[in-house]
Amino acid sequence: MSKANEIAIKVENLTKMYKLYDKPMDRLKESFGRKVRYREHYALRDINLDIRKGETVGIIGTNGSGKSTILKIITGVLNPTAGSVTIDGRISALLELGAGFNYEYTGLQNVYLNGTMIGFSKQEIDQKLDAILSFADIGEFIHQPVKTYSSGMFVRLAFAVAINIDPEILIVDEALSVGDVFFQAKCYKKFEEFKEMGKTILFVSHDLGSVSKYCDRVMLLNHGIKVAEGKPNEMIDLYKKVLVNQVDDEGKDTSAKAEEGNQHSMTENGWSHFLQLNPNREEYGDKQAEIIDFAVIDDAGNITNSILKGKMFSIKMKVRFHEDVAYPIFAFTIKNLQGTDITGTNTMFEKVEVEAKKGDIREITFRQKMDIQGSEYLLSLGCTGYLGDQFEVYHRMYDVCNITVVSDKNTVGFYDMNSEIEVK
Repeated sequence: MSKANEIAIKVENLTKMYKLYDKPMDRLKESFGRKVRYREHYALRDINLDIRKGETVGIIGTNGSGKSTILKIITGVLNPTAGSVTIDGRISALLELGAGFNYEYTGLQNVYLNGTMIGFSKQEIDQKLDAILSFADIGEFIHQPVKTYSSGMFVRLAFAVAINIDPEILIVDEALSVGDVFFQAKCYKKFEEFKEMGKTILFVSHDLGSVSKYCDRVMLLNHGIKVAEGKPNEMIDLYKKVLVNQVDDEGKDTSAKAEEGNQHSMTENGWSHFLQLNPNREEYGDKQAEIIDFAVIDDAGNITNSILKGKMFSIKMKVRFHEDVAYPIFAFTIKNLQGTDITGTNTMFEKVEVEAKKGDIREITFRQKMDIQGSEYLLSLGCTGYLGDQFEVYHRMYDVCNITVVSDKNTVGFYDMNSEIEVK
């Protein structure tokens, strides 16, 4: 049998059910009587997954979908309610970094403590010590008690111990986001080395760009149920629909297309109903014109908060006019989480003139290619204008929703120049 067909991790009919009691006393009462006093909560329900040796498989899903639960069962931290897991190979798990550290011990003592817990002899840890210390790069602090470490130093050492034991199977749960940007770069380089060495990797992350870049295959979970399994970008597209309740637990598409002529308002479950909205958004204006609905639309016509870098997308708003407005200006702005304006435009910049009468409802669509870097952003919308020389704000909505740009290639700065390179 070739290595490509050998199974490193086999998950069969895996179920994890928790008994939830309303009061601690109910548990005691149940032990003395026949009445069932708990509610069943299924963190996982009948999950099947085969991971071949040398494969990198991702697991994605919303919070509470069962991602961390399945990893903890695979690594032996939790026992399943039903089903089985079969492992062929030595595992290193980057789950709860530093969970086994003793805060009274020095960093060096914790290296040996953790190495022993993983199953290494002192001689084996001695051989790996230089690589661990070099990767952690915390200098003389290695001889100080861990309780004196900053959070950054702590995760650097914990990650260094976990990643330098040369496992056959690496299990990662969001651990690549630890530390500062330079340490993250070092972590990703190590991750790529593992892939090149043909290690088996099981990868759980909310960073869809990393999932797209590194994974050969992806499983999508929702509410503890396996929705689908397939190519990374196909599963990411499906996940985007799960995020806004456009896919049921069986993977059936229940999405609404943002077609021209859709006359639903926000109060009637219009376009924005399908987005994750900011409950703390700011609004102001005299409401002579009012933004009553809006949408972010991907290249497939789906209303979504997630856009793939390099793809066409649209920002759409619906505005109701309560008064006559000569030449209203419609605008959008995208800024980063630190509040810096990244890009945006308006109908005045684009030389599009509009007139509106009282009672009119206008739909405005801005269509463009997504060339900003993969990250999280915030969208603001506005309708303004001029009354003579006086600038008027009719309705502005700041930070109405997030836009997640999913990328498998980020360049320097905010914007990708999409350079074409020729080497002779």
